[in-house]
Amino acid sequence: MHKLIRTLGSAMLALSVVGCGLVYVPDVQQGNFLDKKDVDQLKPGMTKHQVLVLLGSPSVHTPFNDNRWDYVSTRQHRGGPITIRTFTLTFNNDTLVRTEGDFFAQDAEKMLKATEKYHATYPVDETQGDKSGGSSDDSGSTPPGDSGTP
Repeated sequence: MHKLIRTLGSAMLALSVVGCGLVYVPDVQQGNFLDKKDVDQLKPGMTKHQVLVLLGSPSVHTPFNDNRWDYVSTRQHRGGPITIRTFTLTFNNDTLVRTEGDFFAQDAEKMLKATEKYHATYPVDETQGDKSGGSSDDSGSTPPGDSGTP
């Protein structure tokens, strides 16, 4: 009976912790993460090998269509909705013909709101607390008992 009460107590404690939101939910990112500077280097006429060296292997490469490579990325922030981004490359005879997709598409207003929380809403004196200059003792002399050498 004592064991049953302890088990029920532990279960109730676990449920209360989960209910309070104290359990950490990590960000989950999967798939290919491409740099915009690398994608900007893609040019029509590049070979598959050149693209492979630049971007890495695609996450989806179907054996039924050898002329299409798909780079897919998913991201879930703290258990929220999943964001899926795709970038498709089309080849013709081992030569890059077309790129399409929304891999770097971002809502500008959403990004702006996300960065607002890092801006101070009060006047900030950026020189306050700066110890590199502007002190009252600018004579350049060393304190007594200090020879000036480390």
